[in-house]
Amino acid sequence: MFRRFAISFFLVLVGVCAWSRTRPHYGGMLHVEITGDPWNGADGLARRLILDGLTRLGNDGTVQPALAVDWQSDDAAHHWQFRLRSGVQFHDGSPLTAIVVVQSLNLSCNANCPWTTVRAVGSSVFFTADSPMPHLPALLAEDNFLIALPVMSDGTTPANLIGTGPFRFAASNHGILSLTASESCWQGRPFVDSIEIRAHRAIHDQWLDLSVGRADVVEVPPEELRQAGQQRLVIAASPPVELLALQISDSGALANPMLRASIAAAIDRDALFNVIFQKQGEVTASLLPQKLTGYSFLFPAERDLNKAHALRGGLTTPPLTLGFEGDGAMQLAAQRLALNLHEAGFDVQTPDAHLDAHFDAHHASHPDFLLRELPLEGADPAAAMEVLLHAAGETVAVSEQSPPALFEVEHTYLDRKTLVPLLNLPRAYAIGSRVRDLELRADGTPDLASASLEDAP
Repeated sequence: MFRRFAISFFLVLVGVCAWSRTRPHYGGMLHVEITGDPWNGADGLARRLILDGLTRLGNDGTVQPALAVDWQSDDAAHHWQFRLRSGVQFHDGSPLTAIVVVQSLNLSCNANCPWTTVRAVGSSVFFTADSPMPHLPALLAEDNFLIALPVMSDGTTPANLIGTGPFRFAASNHGILSLTASESCWQGRPFVDSIEIRAHRAIHDQWLDLSVGRADVVEVPPEELRQAGQQRLVIAASPPVELLALQISDSGALANPMLRASIAAAIDRDALFNVIFQKQGEVTASLLPQKLTGYSFLFPAERDLNKAHALRGGLTTPPLTLGFEGDGAMQLAAQRLALNLHEAGFDVQTPDAHLDAHFDAHHASHPDFLLRELPLEGADPAAAMEVLLHAAGETVAVSEQSPPALFEVEHTYLDRKTLVPLLNLPRAYAIGSRVRDLELRADGTPDLASASLEDAP
């Protein structure tokens, strides 16, 4: 009996110790390093930490309440009402009201808005539009529509972003952004006391800092995933959450749709996939992944240089410029695309360090093509397509839900050849040994507010 009691006591003790090691700890500073800007683009981690939206996407891709607790629309989706959560305050103590939400949305969306008007009535925000807005809740979860305090109580404009999120702005010096935990956040206090985000840090330097303990969370670009695995980094990777696409101007030198179709046929996606991105992600010629729609394979992704020459025929263009968002692999991909198009008879240059002298200011800021990454988010294919197209600058209401009807919408849009899908890419981060419970959001970015530190006091 004594032996059985001792064994049972030992097992309970081991279980308690293991629980105490793995349960979240409050306190400590989380060190994060990124290559881009913490305020903008795909690396804009700071906005999601400081600001909330009316809605958010859960980790399963479904639309969930955030600053709005519920919403409803009329049958035609021309009118929407979002009822605000009560008792929410901004970081300066100002209350969240419908009037403030409307002011914030008017400032952040002064062009290409999905709605025609937005107004405050009591504790609700009303949206109206001439066209249907079937997926407005999903659109409002995007970064562009996060709610920031527009005016302080003294009537002045805030010097820095003030939101309702789990962290508040503390300081920004020499490329290092400091955020502190919001004690009164409506979602509950985050576990870490503060986050330090070091911006514009090269990947090699990020990984070096991670190895010596100067960083806790660093980026792993898709093309570096294999190398990160060989170095035995602890990696959190998402499924494909970004569409690498070539956006083509439909005015000026490329107003002729035959030229745009020739460009689309000349692109070698396999070279991008195998050489530039090291076989990470998926080759695609459709807007949405196969697993989301079931019909992606119907869009041919193979290169057809003979077809490209036939479509171009005797048509000629002046020298064309190909821009790209980001650096590193994006620049290499842009150069590879320029080579593809040279082989089809187009004179294309990319604005890198060697070619900048050949570009005037207009061409540098208004390229004929733009290589960019667009969001692939959400569990609803129609909503995901509408969000993606809105990010590309298109206001398109996608009300169809059945795969055949959705395929027809996508086929019609892609026939314009103003957006050419290339690859579906994942997002990934390497995590230090002291970080616990870090999860990736639906967009593949780390949910830093959920993380805790093992060595926190």
